[in-house]
Amino acid sequence: MKQYEAKKILNIAIAGHSGSGKTSVAEAMLYVAGANDRLGKISDGNTVLDCDPEEIKRKASIVTAVAPLEWKNYKINLIDTPGLFDFEGGLREGMRAADTAMIVVSGKSGVNVGTEKAVKAATDAGLTKVFFVNGLCDESARFYRVFETLKAQFGPSVCPVVVPYIVDGQANCYINLLEYKAYLYENGKMTQTAMPDMGDRLEGLRTAINEAVAETSDEMFEKYFSGEEFTPEEIIVGVSHGIKNGTISPVFCGDAQNTFGIDQLLNGIIWLAPNAADKSSELALDPNGEPVELAVNDNAATAALVFKTVADPFVGKLSYFKVISGKVSPELPLVNMRTGESERINKVLIIKGKKQEEVPYVGAGDIGAVAKLQNTKTGDTLCSPARKVVLEKIDYPTPCYSMAIYPKTKGEEDKVAQAVMKIMEEDPTITLTNNKETKQMIVSGLGEQHLDVLVAKVKTKYGVDVLLEEPKVAYRETIRKKVQAQGRHKKQSGGHGQFGDVWIEFEPFDCEDLEFAERVVGGAVPKGYFPAVEKGLRESIKKGVLAGYPVVGIKATLYDGSYHPVDSSEMSFKTAASIAYKNGLPNANPTLLEPIGTLKAVVPDGNMGDIMGEVNKRRGRVLGMNPAEGGMQIVEAEVPMAEMHDFATYIRQVTQGRGSFTFDFVRYEDVPAHIAQKIIESAKSE
Repeated sequence: MKQYEAKKILNIAIAGHSGSGKTSVAEAMLYVAGANDRLGKISDGNTVLDCDPEEIKRKASIVTAVAPLEWKNYKINLIDTPGLFDFEGGLREGMRAADTAMIVVSGKSGVNVGTEKAVKAATDAGLTKVFFVNGLCDESARFYRVFETLKAQFGPSVCPVVVPYIVDGQANCYINLLEYKAYLYENGKMTQTAMPDMGDRLEGLRTAINEAVAETSDEMFEKYFSGEEFTPEEIIVGVSHGIKNGTISPVFCGDAQNTFGIDQLLNGIIWLAPNAADKSSELALDPNGEPVELAVNDNAATAALVFKTVADPFVGKLSYFKVISGKVSPELPLVNMRTGESERINKVLIIKGKKQEEVPYVGAGDIGAVAKLQNTKTGDTLCSPARKVVLEKIDYPTPCYSMAIYPKTKGEEDKVAQAVMKIMEEDPTITLTNNKETKQMIVSGLGEQHLDVLVAKVKTKYGVDVLLEEPKVAYRETIRKKVQAQGRHKKQSGGHGQFGDVWIEFEPFDCEDLEFAERVVGGAVPKGYFPAVEKGLRESIKKGVLAGYPVVGIKATLYDGSYHPVDSSEMSFKTAASIAYKNGLPNANPTLLEPIGTLKAVVPDGNMGDIMGEVNKRRGRVLGMNPAEGGMQIVEAEVPMAEMHDFATYIRQVTQGRGSFTFDFVRYEDVPAHIAQKIIESAKSE
């Protein structure tokens, strides 16, 4: 593939609801443009973009994929993003690398939650938005119904450009409202004809375009309302201007399976969508935190953002990047601004699905990849040492679904950890932590399917079979009453014996674990043994007397005891302290504590009652409600952590994927007696 300057490059993220046909549209674009010699199909597992084994198996995109095509002397970088909510991280990556978001909508099911999420992600990223209504050859598809829903949902900026015209009961004719031309598909071939009789419905769509164009400038506004007709050139320029500044979102349509309407889509994109020179400039920060404007210029100092990483145990690490300014080539030195270290570029690649093509360089506004940058992560800025800047990173969703992960074969824990950490390089929405209290490795992601894919990858890529289970809860124990207890340790076995005798007062205290004090008088216990007593107590509180959980909020005061001038030792007094602990705590009204977290759930207004009811079912307390943007409500509550394991699944089901939440530990509280009893019995049986 030849080199293109920024004004001839378009970066298009393809997004939308799962099942709307995003990958199929991309495959049709590649095929029609001649970038692929066959039309890849999801059902056959032979698409260019769904090349991950898990994608082929599940027949759905789970990672971001890139493939370029050439159309009429333009280069279009297609960035295919996942539609499944569990893989939203891929959507964020694609949006960060793109200048335009093409949102695919099913002609049958219309606007779905994934459509809304894609529009919001594109809006948040400041991208131009283009809609493509897909699957119109299906007899149950209804373009005009979908179009009206788009306008109702996303406002008057939604503007028709290509619409279907029914011929012989099928949507095999597509009319370009900007060109006054119709494209008829018969026997797999396209013929261009004069526009047929538009009719009232098409005339109304035409009026919508004129009104949209009138809003793009004062001159166009005056001309329209004076009754003058726009020329075709004025309409194209006006719509293009509106699309580039975000006041117009054009709607195209067709059928990816039959490639109907794909050529008009390609034509429309290069005519109307912003190119990299228009849209890819950015504000970065210099090392002092001062803003620096980066122009899209091949001759400027290099600045590129790594927006995706592939970590393959056989191929190695591959870092996908978008060049904002300058060039990325083997001859030019680069600095990773996160590590401060220089990165050596051996060769620069253009990626087409899983295929790679070596190129001399990747210029400003373009997308490429480089292999074996061991210390570079997704979100890193690579730049010229002559102009050090940091580009805005990718805003990933926070992991909200956690499971304990362990190997089927004992002794392979390190292999599991290493495999998960490799996958984390590819997917920053996965985290891995070690819970020292429960002795479990905890892996977190965006949902059940997300972790299911992780388990499959750990096995297929790294050869380790793993299991998932619900994480254990890190309970605590404390006391509610002051008691005094003696601990006496005496042992005689020839020669020097062992003797230690202490009296300790235990009482509730506001502290994280143990507060140790002493008020011994008359030297009943020599000062030299005080540290041994404290050490014995600190070791003892690691296991409570109820269920073996760590003890917190306790003060232990050594106030009396006795010693033997020959047989006493530090070990004797350490043992005596642990005996006093075992004797005293059962009488101090020991209580089981559970972790409580603060829940902030963002849900549609209509689901607020469902969430509040669910919080109550989970033994939580609703603290308040606050309005959020877009018809959403924030429900704040405090809920026991033990009740929150499957809340991610619940909120997704009840809100159809619109809701989200954060949950953070805040404190410990007493476990209700009937629940505490079950926990204690379970701990004893283990």
